[in-house]
Amino acid sequence: MRNLSAIAAACLLATLCGAACAAPPTVINETSRIERWDPAMDAIVPRDWKIEKLAEGFGWAEGPIWVKNGGYLLFTDVPGNKMWKWSEKGGLEKFLDPSGAASPDTNVWREAGANGLAILDADTILLADTGNRSIQKLDLRTKQKTPVATAHEGRKFSSPNDVTRMKSGVLFFTDPPYGFKKFDDAPEKEQPFNGVYRMGKDGRVTVIEKELHRPNGVALSPDEKTLYVTQSEPTKAIILAFTLDEGGNVTGKKLFADVTDLVSEKAPGLPDGLTVAADGTIFTSGPGGILVLSKDGKRLGRISDGKPTANCKFGDDGKTLYLTSQNMLARIRLDIKGAGF
Repeated sequence: MRNLSAIAAACLLATLCGAACAAPPTVINETSRIERWDPAMDAIVPRDWKIEKLAEGFGWAEGPIWVKNGGYLLFTDVPGNKMWKWSEKGGLEKFLDPSGAASPDTNVWREAGANGLAILDADTILLADTGNRSIQKLDLRTKQKTPVATAHEGRKFSSPNDVTRMKSGVLFFTDPPYGFKKFDDAPEKEQPFNGVYRMGKDGRVTVIEKELHRPNGVALSPDEKTLYVTQSEPTKAIILAFTLDEGGNVTGKKLFADVTDLVSEKAPGLPDGLTVAADGTIFTSGPGGILVLSKDGKRLGRISDGKPTANCKFGDDGKTLYLTSQNMLARIRLDIKGAGF
């Protein structure tokens, strides 16, 4: 029989700590799987792999980033309009509420929280602020926002989705209509297309892609010579690769990967958020989980935690891949490091 006094003490501790008490991770291998389509996958995912559930209960978890100056993960719940913090020591803690628009018009907005995040410096992050229709800068200490990009050619953005930053300060971000209830038909939509944008060090915003129907995730190669952009479109589930010069100017574009053939009811999910390992391997959300692609676009395998996965980022010492999957935050240890670690 279990020690009742110990149980009572644990319950009291949980009551006093609230959300900050770290619940032990739950191994969910029974609903997870690793698919190895190429021998190269064996050097990426260990044979004794395990996927752990860290937290759950979100509307749609998104935008994970690892904050080295503090040793914690930040991620967003876009429809829940909150930003969350997770650490090994503190567990799950609410970090920013609201993360996006403070008083969104429910007749206009389907979801108004922040979405994708990016590191700016040791104490500041960038966020694609869906509900405020802008790219914002957030001070991690004061939690004060400062608008960075709000419009292109005098027209407001629709609902910025993801953002990434070159070391030089050049930004790239996507602007699909996902925040609006009526998507492209929303009368509030001012942009005539769903664009991918570049913001230079001088603050000038230019469009680099107008043809994607649903642009979504953005990520840079380790050498910053390539910008990857995903499209969350069931009939054209693709990843584009834009060639960049040293100043972050686009000099070329090509189709990097087409995974439309993987789209099915049995493999929920689409190309969404993505991240890149130090050797150039791409980890992108897609049909059935996280697709692992070589730097040449070859399919190596798939990581699935049993739910549609929106995004992923490396954290800890660089070998932990954190997954934001529908209503859940999960992680898996790999034998490969993320870029920047």
